[in-house]
Amino acid sequence: MKVAVIDFKGKELGRQVELSDDVFGIEPNDHAIYLDVKQYHANQRQGTHKSKQRAEIVGSTRKIKKQKGTGTARAGSIKSGVFRGGGRIFGPTPRDYSFKLNKGQKRLARKSALSQKAAEGTLHVIEDFNFDAPKTKDFIDVLNALGLDNKKSLFVLGGSNNNVYLSSRNLKGTEVITYSELSTYKIINANNVVVFEGSLEGIEQNLSK
Repeated sequence: MKVAVIDFKGKELGRQVELSDDVFGIEPNDHAIYLDVKQYHANQRQGTHKSKQRAEIVGSTRKIKKQKGTGTARAGSIKSGVFRGGGRIFGPTPRDYSFKLNKGQKRLARKSALSQKAAEGTLHVIEDFNFDAPKTKDFIDVLNALGLDNKKSLFVLGGSNNNVYLSSRNLKGTEVITYSELSTYKIINANNVVVFEGSLEGIEQNLSK
């Protein structure tokens, strides 16, 4: 698959790069994408939710009324969950929501997400660039030139680039990461994925293992 390379002003440079069909041209596996995104969300959950059970409520332990003859249900403790102020019945307890996903499955999910973006025409390859200093205005100019203003966009760097990263940090809906931080959720969550030319080799090496 060949894709035209553009510069940070949105103009085509008159050359193309060859994208690996094994990474950017496979038939997307929707179930693999679903599982990887589900694991991402599960890993974000703290799992610290907690409510007091019956045994943890402070209160009298006396039997609050006689067993028979009241015309109502039996009741042995004011700490029962059926009474106001009692323990919560089957309430939440701390737990770990994470689950295991095989490396091959995760790799397939990322390749499927990239292939889906490439098929939709929302994956762009841009020539590596840098700013003289971190300036949000400069990054906004890049977004406007690429037609990505007011759209969720993901920029994938080939390596550490503080000036570009810091310039984008205050912009809502725009994220800049390195190719090693690439995840299925981040790809799917973005309307457009802009891949720096210098990151292609790293992406293909990571996902072709």
